[in-house]
Amino acid sequence: MAMEDATQEHLENAEHAEHAEHEGNPFLTTVSVTIAVLAVLAATVGSFESLETADTINDKSEAAYLQNKASDQWSFFQAKSIKKNSYEIAAAMGGPAAAQFQANAKRNETDSADIQSKAQDYEKQVDDKLRDSDVHAQRHHVLTFAVTVLHISIAVATLSIIMHGKRWPWIGSLVLGALGLVAAGFAYV
Repeated sequence: MAMEDATQEHLENAEHAEHAEHEGNPFLTTVSVTIAVLAVLAATVGSFESLETADTINDKSEAAYLQNKASDQWSFFQAKSIKKNSYEIAAAMGGPAAAQFQANAKRNETDSADIQSKAQDYEKQVDDKLRDSDVHAQRHHVLTFAVTVLHISIAVATLSIIMHGKRWPWIGSLVLGALGLVAAGFAYV
């Protein structure tokens, strides 16, 4: 929800509370307080939703960065493998430098093993970040549902004021508010 929309909604809730106060009905004051509490809960859940969205994007960005690092390591690994093979071919040809070529081939083979290990480690980190991103995305979806239900509960509670003290909309708003809170809790289970 845009900040301007949230501000407008809070102004409307305050206006309904003011009308309830003028009517002198204590139940309408209770409904107004309920609306205020539901609005605070909706804003809080909405903040958690935003945080989960940011974490999703951040983890995906980190995964892309780590994937680039892994790709760089695999390219380096291939270059070392080519060099190792070239030195092995040169050593197989014989000659006075054959021993040096064999030593260079062995060094490139050792270097390749270290590089391969780094590349595999980066790939594991990529998988972890993508898994984390999926968890944050799932939480985001659940929190989106929760905050939507909380906003609906506010609208339903407002009906009690509009209908001059009818209790069923207020009770329905409490049920919806509870459902929204339970849904928000399930985002982290």
